[in-house]
Amino acid sequence: MSEMAINQVLAQMRSMAAEAGGESAAAAGGADFSSFMKQSIDDVNQAMQTSRAMATAFEEGQPGVSLAELMVTAQKASLEFQALSEVRNKLLTAYREVMSMQV
Repeated sequence: MSEMAINQVLAQMRSMAAEAGGESAAAAGGADFSSFMKQSIDDVNQAMQTSRAMATAFEEGQPGVSLAELMVTAQKASLEFQALSEVRNKLLTAYREVMSMQV
């Protein structure tokens, strides 16, 4: 991976860390949970679409798409999807526990 690509990845990681810090403070301030989940789902969807588009471009042999960038993008999208799936599983488990409580 070139130095420019590494710098882009580092900048992206820094911006994501800053966003995560801001989002957790906003969630503590009473932000709407459903809008937060919708935004997370949209972000994961966008990452998956970007990964798919990059894979198609690589398969077509378009210049400017390296295998390393493709693999990083695909792995990032996969991790985001796995994290979202785990959050969904935890929410379903919590919902089932609440619904099984006797009042």
